[in-house]
Amino acid sequence: MEEHFYQLLCTVIKVLLKPRNSKVGEKPPKEDLRPAPGGPPRTIRLFVYGTLKRGCSNHDAFCRGVLSIEPAAVRGRLYELASGFPVLAVPVEDILAFGTDDPLADTATQARAAERRSADRPESGAVAVSPYADWTFIHGELLTFDDPEGRLPALDGLEEFDPHKPTVYRRALLFVQPASGPTVPAWIYVLGTRGEDLEVVLDDSWNCR
Repeated sequence: MEEHFYQLLCTVIKVLLKPRNSKVGEKPPKEDLRPAPGGPPRTIRLFVYGTLKRGCSNHDAFCRGVLSIEPAAVRGRLYELASGFPVLAVPVEDILAFGTDDPLADTATQARAAERRSADRPESGAVAVSPYADWTFIHGELLTFDDPEGRLPALDGLEEFDPHKPTVYRRALLFVQPASGPTVPAWIYVLGTRGEDLEVVLDDSWNCR
């Protein structure tokens, strides 16, 4: 009798805990990250410090259609690979997220970071002097695009970034300081997890050669 009552009680609890309008074992619906019809396009921001800057070798091919370009800076340390290309190391504590192979999810991650922007982040003009002994502010350009579904995969291919394996460059989300206005979250190709020979660049920016 007690065993029958226990089984009945378990059945009732399962029914009560079962999500409404869903089948047993059914996963919750995935969030639709596509922009609403007629709504504003989703934008993606990218901080560039190397060949994607204006006047450099990859800008015209990979940045065509850019909505805006403005000077900006981010905390880090600049290195040069044996190939002659620059790579940026950043403080781990400054990284908000790492890039994935889902451009719309990464766009949504950037948007959420902008909404949660911390009040104690450096504001306009705070990049003149770094308060950190081991890091400086690296200067580059902040680019804004409105086509993340095509843009991010193309840029990931250029930088040979793969979120599923060690790579020289890894796409990370950090707060960036534009020349004017408050800090904003932007994606940056930073030093990845694959070991490489590095040479420190003493300047706060990399010049095209």
